[in-house]
Amino acid sequence: MSGWKDNVRVVEAYVPGDQPDYPDMVKINTNENPYPPSPKVMEAVKNIQDSKIKLYPNFNAQVLVSALSKYHHIDEDKIFVGVGSDDVLAMAFLTFFNSKKPVLFPNITYSFYKVWAGLYQIPYETPLLDENFRIKKEDYYKENGGVVIANPNAPTGICEGLDFIEDILQHNRDVVVIVDEAYVDFGGTSAKELIDKYDNLLVVQTFSKSRAMAGVRIGYCMGNKELIKAINTVKHSYNSYTMNYYSIVAGVASLSDKEYFDEKIKMVINTRERVKKELEELGFICTDSKTNFLFAKHKSVPAKEIFESLRSNGIFVRYFNQPIIDNYLRISIGTDEEMDRFLDFLRKYFK
Repeated sequence: MSGWKDNVRVVEAYVPGDQPDYPDMVKINTNENPYPPSPKVMEAVKNIQDSKIKLYPNFNAQVLVSALSKYHHIDEDKIFVGVGSDDVLAMAFLTFFNSKKPVLFPNITYSFYKVWAGLYQIPYETPLLDENFRIKKEDYYKENGGVVIANPNAPTGICEGLDFIEDILQHNRDVVVIVDEAYVDFGGTSAKELIDKYDNLLVVQTFSKSRAMAGVRIGYCMGNKELIKAINTVKHSYNSYTMNYYSIVAGVASLSDKEYFDEKIKMVINTRERVKKELEELGFICTDSKTNFLFAKHKSVPAKEIFESLRSNGIFVRYFNQPIIDNYLRISIGTDEEMDRFLDFLRKYFK
């Protein structure tokens, strides 16, 4: 009676950060933007006509693609949109990683890469970062079935320059190289300017972090038009109408308010640098983060002890119980008020 179980695809699922919901908590554990999206987003969604909701949205989200094209100064046929960058990345794995050679990505990076590889039965290898959490580019010179680099990387926050990315591309001309730029707006340099030079480069970005729209689910990638055509073909073979009308409208509105976007990015960066300095004064060692979070360990107190003490006082950060990084905390940047509460607790804790 249970023979069907023999045919179930078994995978190790991605484990997201906790989503606690307590009164007066400080939630700085999932890298959400502490500020709301542009007021233009809420206004646009509020004004959606009822008659639009009964219809299927455009299957290519063409209005949003056009807005992204104008924003990035990239041709429309070089842009693909999906339901968050996770959807875009999953489609890219399914589309481009179909050889029997292993896909390469670092041992410490976004943990969903392993999940997609397992789900789609893609062989993979995870070259080790060096002692400073930097990618060793020489590890990516060998024969492979594809390369995935998160830049800036997560959870380390470290960003490599365009020269580094171009070196990886030059040594991997026959496979697709994905550069996941979920956090690039917080201090990194996008590799999008290389897509016309390298026809195998796919650059992935998201509205979830810098645009404060994690709940809306918008992601996209930019690349050679042949890459985009291929990923669209796979997407339409899976589900044509993935992005809902509300998200399309909200995404277009967000792109129209660059002044607000720039202001909030600057606020997050300023808070990040202030908190980093104060953490170092308390005995923490922080990586050079170019994201909306800090990756830090204390010189003498184990990260798990600090994590549990923070949690018991309604302050939530991210702790990774895994080798190499099990003595680090990932601390999302909240508002100045939230970060002051976090720092006040630590000052008392280390007093």
